[in-house]
Amino acid sequence: MGTLKAYLQSSLPLAFQTMREHKLRSFLTVLGIIIGTSTVIAVSAIIVGFDSTITGMVREMGANTAMVFKFQLGFRTSHLTKEERTRKPLTLEDARAIAERCPSVEAVSPYLFNIWGRKGLRHKGDIIYGVELAGTEPGYASGGTVMKFGRFLSDVENQHRMPVVVVGEDIQRSWFPHADPIGKWVDVDGHKVQIVGVMQRPSANFANQEDRRVLLPYFTMRKMFPNIREHMLVVIAQPGKLAQAIDETRTVLRIQRRVAFDKADNFYVSTAEQMIADFRSITAMVAIVTVVLSSIGLLVGGIGVMNIMLVSVTERTREIGIRKAIGARRAAITLQFLTEAVTLTLLGGVLGILFGWGISSLVRAVFPFLPTVVPAWAVALGIGVSAAVGLFFGIWPASKAARLDPVVALRHE
Repeated sequence: MGTLKAYLQSSLPLAFQTMREHKLRSFLTVLGIIIGTSTVIAVSAIIVGFDSTITGMVREMGANTAMVFKFQLGFRTSHLTKEERTRKPLTLEDARAIAERCPSVEAVSPYLFNIWGRKGLRHKGDIIYGVELAGTEPGYASGGTVMKFGRFLSDVENQHRMPVVVVGEDIQRSWFPHADPIGKWVDVDGHKVQIVGVMQRPSANFANQEDRRVLLPYFTMRKMFPNIREHMLVVIAQPGKLAQAIDETRTVLRIQRRVAFDKADNFYVSTAEQMIADFRSITAMVAIVTVVLSSIGLLVGGIGVMNIMLVSVTERTREIGIRKAIGARRAAITLQFLTEAVTLTLLGGVLGILFGWGISSLVRAVFPFLPTVVPAWAVALGIGVSAAVGLFFGIWPASKAARLDPVVALRHE
């Protein structure tokens, strides 16, 4: 241990001296390592930020809430198949069957919406385009909806098809920032409706994603827009019984939709945790692609290090001969050149980490909703891989230097 320490104490100053004498050459040599390491750091920080934001948003659904649609929504790795596109929509009768036959389900709300586009909302000549118009029932609010003003839709309003609506917080901020929005009349695609409540914007949300929800009573929605047929079912389980509620829901829907026992479901049940798992499977693929691409930069950097170390061996052949002539062992020569190679790549790795951290900070400044954080494991990985590249690609030049014959080396001009 003492000998190794002495070797390092003598080799490190020589390594830094060599880099100082050839600054530009050293920088160009490790440029590939800088690019590869910074890519891993920056992408890791962005992925961690996305994961934090998306996880918070999805968990707003609630721990006891499941969503049912006719095919998988949200995060998926493949396009819709022909069979998925031709599936019949879910119906109000499906929701009623779940409510009646599933003892673990506390409430079920149909969610009728326009899958092919969004409607416009008008108030006194001002129009907000792209509102998320849907029709639902009072049970929908049990999934975690918080009211900022007024109240949610009532069962009486739903049964009597009354022209009332609850809107998202950003609609209220646009039109009624300093006035009471309750009781105001707005126009939804030619239909006059009265605001009875304003929903609070979800706490976990993208900063530039406006809350433009416009929710009508379910039967009011069907009366105003009879051609809209697409349903999503919001299933709220009793506390601690989400798994049982999902099993019961699947069984009832298979019966309702006449799915044969040997066929797969022709609907999709998702929970917050399932959506998070789907999202992370996608980010895992992105991470793998990033590692593959950054490894190319590391490989190029490693080859550059090996090349420059071979040049260094040639330039310092006489020096090596003198050292061996006065008693330097092969191990000392090998360690000296390995130390120089590892020091060079470690410096490149540190510069790459700093550059990647700078990119993540810039992303966070430009997109405040994306809390990019450089994970500790990415920093450790960057340092470890940089050192490993120097060690691997420095072995051959170091070995070549150690095998030089001192007599031949001393004759070298």
